[in-house]
Formats: sequence, C-alpha cells, structure tokens
Amino acid sequence: MIEKLEQETPSLSGKAELDLTVVVVSWNTRDLLDRSLETLKEDLERSSNLETEVYVVDNDSKDGSAAMVAEKHGWATLMANDDNLGFAKANNQVLRQAKGRYVLLLNPDTEVEPGALKTLIEFLEAHPKAGIVAPQLLNSDGSIQRSCRQFPTFTGMLFELVGLSKLFPKGSKMGTTFRAYKMLDWEHDDEREVDQPEGACLLLRREVLEEVGLLDEGYFMLFEEVDWCYRIKKAGWQIWFTPKARVMHHYGQSIKQVKARMILSSHRGLYRFWRKHYRGNRWYLDGFAYSSLMALAYFRIASHKLKSMLGG
Repeated sequence: MIEKLEQETPSLSGKAELDLTVVVVSWNTRDLLDRSLETLKEDLERSSNLETEVYVVDNDSKDGSAAMVAEKHGWATLMANDDNLGFAKANNQVLRQAKGRYVLLLNPDTEVEPGALKTLIEFLEAHPKAGIVAPQLLNSDGSIQRSCRQFPTFTGMLFELVGLSKLFPKGSKMGTTFRAYKMLDWEHDDEREVDQPEGACLLLRREVLEEVGLLDEGYFMLFEEVDWCYRIKKAGWQIWFTPKARVMHHYGQSIKQVKARMILSSHRGLYRFWRKHYRGNRWYLDGFAYSSLMALAYFRIASHKLKSMLGG
C-alpha cells in the first residue's frame, strides 16, 4: 500500500536565552551513551563560558539507558518516552523548546574529541551564511569515516543500492560515476561545502530552525536529516564540513539491532523524500516508485539474512 504523504514539520517555539542546546536521542545503547555523555561533558567544561542545556531523549530503551542517565548524568535533562517515537519526533521534543542560539544533534554512539564543540561554534560564527556545520567523523579504529553524501538522485541511489559503487576502483572513469553519491573518492580531510553530512553530529544555527522548521516527523528513522539538509539548502543556507573538529562515531549501533526494520525504514524514507522533492506532478509514478523500492528492500533483507546464516 502506498503511504500517504503529509507535511509533518513542526516549528520552533522557544526563545534564544542560552548559547547552546544539545540533543541526544538514545535507543538501547547504554554503555555507548554513557561514554558519549562523559566526553560531551568534558568538552563542555573546556568551554566553560558557554551557557548550555543538554537533553537526553530515551526512546523506550530496554537496556537500562534511562536509569543510567538519571543515576550518572544528573547534569543532563532526561526525557524518557514510553514508546520508540523514532529519530525525528524524539529530536523535535527538544527542538520545539530549545533555548540555544546554536543547536547540536549528537548520536549516542559518538565520542566528542577535545575542542570539537568550540571549533564548530567558532566556524558558524565566522561563516554567517552557513546554516549547518559537521565535524570529521572517525571510525572506532581511528580511521576517517566517509560521512558526507550528495543529495540522492535516481541513478545515484540505483548505483548504490545494487552495489555498483563497490565494484569499481577509485579514480577510474566508471568508479567516479558510481561512487559519486557517497563521495567515496574524497578523503574527507579538507574543509568544504557539502550537501548532506551524516546526522551523527550536526551543529545548526537557530535562525535555520526558525526559517525552515524542525525535522519532518513523517520519517521514522533514516532520511529525515537528508530531507532537513535539502530544505535548508533550498532556503539559501550553506552546509559545511570541517576536519578541524573531530568526533568518533561507532557507526550503526542502534540500527544493527533491527537491521531488517531499518532497511524498510530507509526505503520508505527514500520514497517520502522522492515524493516531497522530486516527484512534482508526476503522480503516475507513485505506484512504480513505491513498489520498486519495497521490492528492493525485501531483496536486501533476504540477502542480509542469507549472509548471516552463512556466517558472513
């Protein structure tokens, strides 16, 4: 069944009274969340002149995450949901009432490197046309994570979803085409304007939220930050990546717990993104686009389960 498309982008209602609002949405990542909050607190203390508020929104974790935050991190405000509301809705719970001039979205599977927050804030202060800045993300082994993407196109997503981006080497003519969506030929080691940084750590200026609105709650998990970046760029703001700020990202720790559900959520999110921003008045493509994406999603799920059974 083709899903209905409704605009679900609430607006900001709070007033700017502080320098920074930090939002961490968690789901069953207790130990990683604990470490993330420790590194966050340490870096906030390095910038003691900043007036901040920190919120942890727990999406009904079953691993004691909420109790851990209440016990060990009383300096942060805990919002414990009775259900898993998804990434967009959980973030918006805080964003609606945020009081910071800047807002930081931070994943619970991250570790903030020393000085990262100060560097990100100073970047936005020095670049008035920048609406978002993202840091360089590091894998668990310290290597650089390829964390930026171009906005999805039909051909770009097709190449990625069927695996063509992995078949051709860096620097080859075909490889440049097939690898473009994930920007795999860029080392992520220089400062540049980008389309869509990974949502693990994003710093936004308040004016962006006031102009563009909050996350679209029609997305459950995945593609909500792509939609946000697209709307922000369309409104005339720049989006930047800087390697001068670094954050370790233990990638996909929540997602891997429910891989099949996340594949479905990703494909539904891509369909929603296509309908909102690319479809226009071509309504006759709705059924084809939705059924094709769902068929591909179930193929990926079957492949993942087969690989798991074979020990891959």
